[in-house]
Amino acid sequence: MTRILKRAFALLLMAGVSLSFTSCTEAPKAPPAKPAEPAKKTEPAAKTEPEKKAEPAKKAEPEKKAEPEKKIEGPKLDAPKSEPAKEAPKAEPKKDEPKAEMKKEEPKKTEAPKTEPKKEEPKPEPKKEEPKKTDAPKSEPAKEAPKTESKKEEPKKDDAPKSEPSKGASAAPAAAAVATVAAKTSASAGKPAAGPLDWNQWGGSPHRNNTPEGKNIPAEFDPGEFDDDGNWKAGSGENIQWVAAVGSQTYGNPVVANGKIYVGTNNGHGYMSRYPATVDLGCLICFNEKDGKFLWQHSSEKLPTGRVHDWPLQGICCSPYIEGDRLWFVTSRGEVMCLDTEGFADNENDGPFTGEKLDNEKDKPHEADVIWVFDMMKDLGVSQHNMCSCSVTATGDTLWVCTSNGVDESHINLPAPSAPSFLAIDKNTGKVIWKDGSPGNNILHGQWSSPAVSTLGGVPQVMFAGGDSWLYSFKAERTPEKPELLWEFDANPKATEYILGGRGTRNEIICTPVIYDNKVFIAVGQDPEHGEGVGHLWCIDPTKRGDVSAELAVEVADRNKKVPKRRLKAIENPMAETPVSNPNSAVVWHYSEFDQNADGKIDFEETMHRTIGTPTIKDDILYIPDFSGLVHCVDAKTGKPYWTHDLFAATWGSALIVDGKVYVGDEEGKLTVFKHGKEKEILAEIDMKNSIYSSPIVANNTLYVVNKTHLFSIKGK
Repeated sequence: MTRILKRAFALLLMAGVSLSFTSCTEAPKAPPAKPAEPAKKTEPAAKTEPEKKAEPAKKAEPEKKAEPEKKIEGPKLDAPKSEPAKEAPKAEPKKDEPKAEMKKEEPKKTEAPKTEPKKEEPKPEPKKEEPKKTDAPKSEPAKEAPKTESKKEEPKKDDAPKSEPSKGASAAPAAAAVATVAAKTSASAGKPAAGPLDWNQWGGSPHRNNTPEGKNIPAEFDPGEFDDDGNWKAGSGENIQWVAAVGSQTYGNPVVANGKIYVGTNNGHGYMSRYPATVDLGCLICFNEKDGKFLWQHSSEKLPTGRVHDWPLQGICCSPYIEGDRLWFVTSRGEVMCLDTEGFADNENDGPFTGEKLDNEKDKPHEADVIWVFDMMKDLGVSQHNMCSCSVTATGDTLWVCTSNGVDESHINLPAPSAPSFLAIDKNTGKVIWKDGSPGNNILHGQWSSPAVSTLGGVPQVMFAGGDSWLYSFKAERTPEKPELLWEFDANPKATEYILGGRGTRNEIICTPVIYDNKVFIAVGQDPEHGEGVGHLWCIDPTKRGDVSAELAVEVADRNKKVPKRRLKAIENPMAETPVSNPNSAVVWHYSEFDQNADGKIDFEETMHRTIGTPTIKDDILYIPDFSGLVHCVDAKTGKPYWTHDLFAATWGSALIVDGKVYVGDEEGKLTVFKHGKEKEILAEIDMKNSIYSSPIVANNTLYVVNKTHLFSIKGK
């Protein structure tokens, strides 16, 4: 749909035109169309969502949902967006049906905020896809993850590996951090944790800020040509080193370490003969960094319980964490695993786990070598929603994990409210050190965010975004007992309400917390299947303690008496309860809408919408794309926006800042390259041939972009 048609539609909505749509709350969503081309994000109707803030003047219209075609094609954080060509288990309507055809769902169950109970899916960021998912604070100190050798708990300098030492963050300089990490890992004795310009986890470090170092990263390039079978024509394109086929739906953010690159995807390509492409799997695929050659694959078979726990075609939506010759990640089945980065190419079955399937001689050299497995569903009673997705990180010998515990297929009931949401695990043995279930009965939907770690105010802190939309910070200690809860923050205004299907105003936290300049940055959103809506971006001072939310919910009769936490809305009876400013608030600034043109109205482009993307910050400038297709450029010190840009397509991933440029991919398959700065300048718009659901990264002066079906290695001449 052209820009004119999109805007015309918005005008019709404002004029009060009513649109009818078919309810598909429980109805099977039409099977997702073949992954042919990325669905167009058609009109950024985000305006629609009445958010706690006064709805932008011109945007008051009924939420964007009215437009069926707008349905985002890409796989939702939960829902497998558009079905990959070859895989398609399409049918099977289930409550959270795949994205493909966006039928408006009815708000029936009180579960998901904004209303349409559509099929939800993990995410990615994760999208998150991130679902997904996920970046080291501004300047990230060097890679932080300590090596597994020395069993020390978290190194105080848990800072970002890779590149830039976070601006003010407590991490040590990059080089020092890398050295520290390299020094310890019994499993990887003598081997460096990662190279100085590698990117060994989502965000490059526990700070999670996607700002690697890189030189001569091209702003323009041509992806090249593909034959009728989807194979890249070697030598075609410009600035392309190699292209590798991945699955048919890819949400995992790539990571690079020690000469290998890893991507979470599905089995759309069918690299293993024992698992042809017609078999649906969650796959973590390892390629050679130099030439893109396939090395090995870990294959996660689908859970027998179906889409409630393991959504079809979504694959692995998280990113692994690597130190030396050890790798840790979470499977779509809810298993935390440690793998040998060599797979079985070294002809060794490292243990203690030795149950790999090695009877196929052709596949054996390409099988993953599992060191240990911890099954969160079996051993902790976790009931993940749609799938499990967490990009783990580590400090010392402690691995930090979010369990993805969530609702059942009804989207209302919590089958395991007492199961933990956050875990500290010994990365060498897989043994649980401590666990926490703070969200309890208040989980709104699922939990697909990833943890962030740093020493802030002289105290090591590990932060988890709970499924109740609260951000929790614990003292990052290795102790038999759960450590001290330092602070907790409600990321939604108290007047908001969560309504099943996405029509409400209370949102979840799907993105990853980011640490920069000794501050924490977080944004809210919902499963993309729930559509667009008004969102919130927060900057928090992590040195405060206790409840540091912007507001408190109190009783009208006694304002010193706080109302207990509730799942769907903080204020149930406005006559007896009311929100008040919190004198202990840790909010440095809050961005949701800003009248940039000073015309007294809040326009679509002046609104922060729901997002599953993670903030990215450098030189005190923050970038974050929202699900309505806007890229926001904000002052990281004040929260005041410098500029916004409408991509006219939904964005699932996060921005990459490197070499004076900012890269953002969208669902239509376009990679937009901006000049890094306070003034908007577009350097290029590149057609990547298919939807982009993950975030671009840079490692060793090479740009990596993953679209739905292929991984591109891009390098300047």
